[in-house]
Amino acid sequence: MERKKHLLSNSKEIAVNASILGGLAIMEIYQKPSFYQEIKDNNSPLTEADTAANTVINEQLVKTGIPIISEENKNLEYNERRHWDTCWIVDPLDGTKEFIKRNGEFTVNIALCEFGEPTFGVIYVPATRHLYYGDVNKKVACKTVLDNNHRLTKELFDEEDRINKSEPRKDLIRVVGSRSHMNQDTIDYISSIKEDFDNVEIVSKGSSLKFCLVAEGKADVYPRFAPTMEWDTAAGHAICNAVGLKVISQKTNKELPYNKESFLNPYFLVRQ
Repeated sequence: MERKKHLLSNSKEIAVNASILGGLAIMEIYQKPSFYQEIKDNNSPLTEADTAANTVINEQLVKTGIPIISEENKNLEYNERRHWDTCWIVDPLDGTKEFIKRNGEFTVNIALCEFGEPTFGVIYVPATRHLYYGDVNKKVACKTVLDNNHRLTKELFDEEDRINKSEPRKDLIRVVGSRSHMNQDTIDYISSIKEDFDNVEIVSKGSSLKFCLVAEGKADVYPRFAPTMEWDTAAGHAICNAVGLKVISQKTNKELPYNKESFLNPYFLVRQ
């Protein structure tokens, strides 16, 4: 058991390094005047940055000996994956649409999942050099700013970098959503909570940064009533769990599970 803990600890450091290297690969392409892009079969965009980051991240994570699920990999069928007690779940470039818009709100997501539950997550925001990471078992999450060369200048889990969820308030609730367009389910949810609070504020952000907003106390709740995949949520889920938040399936009223037969998530709610 102690050997496994040591191996997982080393694996987490490798994951952090992989997220940063993936971010560097993305920024190299982001700074070009133009880059290759196409539309995948599921109608989502794919750029050369997605592919470059995926290659770099896989090269690092394969060192851990832990199997990898990635948005840009050819993933194994469930009859093989279902025997995995531990796996990585990776989105090498979350927020490809934000990347194409060049608004900086895109991330690298890497999560370690054990028996279907995310236990460690790292989200790197290469445009701002913000590194979010959380260890569910240690019940601690942090936000570290890397230097201009994308290097860590301090130890991981430095107490100064610790983040925490917000304290509940009656006068205000901040809901992660979109300022410009919301679906009816989200509008209905916001309407349902208005009677419990004096003010409802909408906080907008792209990619997995939505999870980070709630984890660091800059928002209070994140309703997601639109399709997502496991690689969109696993890292943010771990970071939120590490600060004491829940990521609840609207289908089962339980925490979202991972390494399912289908990678598609049900609608969910991030809350206290």
